[in-house]
Amino acid sequence: MNLEQYLPVILFILVGISVGVMPQVIGYILGPNRPDPAKNSPYECGFEAFGDARMKFDVRYYLVAILFILFDLETALLFPWALTLKDVGPAGFWAVMIFLGILVVGFIYEWKKGALDWE
Repeated sequence: MNLEQYLPVILFILVGISVGVMPQVIGYILGPNRPDPAKNSPYECGFEAFGDARMKFDVRYYLVAILFILFDLETALLFPWALTLKDVGPAGFWAVMIFLGILVVGFIYEWKKGALDWE
């Protein structure tokens, strides 16, 4: 095995680790450390906790979050497509129109099923 062949990969890994670890180390070394009872309390919001931290959430929160991510990713995919529209030609245009059509059908389906209703 030739070590020079793996040098870029090793360098990439070391730079990635240093970018993730060094800010934390610098913050720990240079950051102020003045603990007091208020800072060490579990809640700094002004009142003690009430209720159980493991209470059940309504499934609609998760449903809305998943739908948001789905349609947010759809719009994020439209930006690079719009920039390369001249390069992809008619085939790329119609492929994205079919993709958007499927998404619109899915959106109408979830609207009709009441997934977007918040009551």
